[in-house]
Amino acid sequence: MTIRFSAAKGGRRSLDRFFGTQISSFAANDGAATAESDALLRAALKHFARHGLGAADAAREKAEDAFFRGDRETYDHWLGICRLLDARMAGAVAAREDDARREA
Repeated sequence: MTIRFSAAKGGRRSLDRFFGTQISSFAANDGAATAESDALLRAALKHFARHGLGAADAAREKAEDAFFRGDRETYDHWLGICRLLDARMAGAVAAREDDARREA
């Protein structure tokens, strides 16, 4: 059986008419990317390629090691990679490290 698709004529204008306002032509997450975030995403993808499904755990371990060495820049880098791979895990790590800072 053949499946045929025919796009609606008028596209944007018909949506504007339906919603009653002009709809933005940009995606919500466009424009937020910077060279720094692109570099972090590239590093996270390479890290994932190396470690597979355990990549978030490996990034967490590296972030924790850097934290306890007092290397803030490396900690932020690995926590950023962990956040891209598993936001919940990164939030838990950041909360633990904040608690450790307050206690010290």
